[in-house]
Amino acid sequence: MANRKSPAGTNVEKVKKQNQQAAQAQPGQFGTEFSEETDPQSVRQKNQKSQQNKK
Repeated sequence: MANRKSPAGTNVEKVKKQNQQAAQAQPGQFGTEFSEETDPQSVRQKNQKSQQNKK
């Protein structure tokens, strides 16, 4: 399968695959490229601390 490119130079097959994976992810699961670089526990702690500071 040849790598098709959009006029902007995007790899069409790669994007389709990423979209398919994102669509299959269940709520609460981390299946996207962005979340692979994010520590969910750290985010939860920061959110909790932020909420406490609002009170």
